[in-house]
Amino acid sequence: MTFDIQEILGLLPHRYPFLLIDRVVEFERGKRLVAIKNVTFNEPFFQGHFPDYPIMPGVLVIEAMAQAGAIIMLNEIPDREKKLAVFTGIEKAKFRRPVTPGDQLRIEVNVLAFKSRLGRMEASAFVEGKLACQATLTCSIVPRVREAAPAAGETQQEAAE
Repeated sequence: MTFDIQEILGLLPHRYPFLLIDRVVEFERGKRLVAIKNVTFNEPFFQGHFPDYPIMPGVLVIEAMAQAGAIIMLNEIPDREKKLAVFTGIEKAKFRRPVTPGDQLRIEVNVLAFKSRLGRMEASAFVEGKLACQATLTCSIVPRVREAAPAAGETQQEAAE
């Protein structure tokens, strides 16, 4: 199964300039996903990171991997339009090579554990078949709309009423 950009937009709340997945080329429901991010010189972060030697920030490579993992989780949730998959942890992150304009990032995510509200995944990003980044990621499913905090001096029961 594959997803085009319209299907990705239906699953992820991210939009330009923060949507970092262009296409899903392989998908095994609840288990595995392979996504593509085409890295272009037009990306806004290249203006300052680094102007004379443009490199995609490592945190954005990790974010792209987290977005790919979120697609796996959100696809399993029936009321996903009311939910967000938020990034809650990163372990064993390693950056192996820079990602530069013109690269195509191939993101591979394998689910290690998945429950109704929590997920743990092993993710890797490759450029031309060579490992650029790897990490173990965790995420949580939360409501898309935040509950209002009670006003000063107001109890939670009063706020609910």
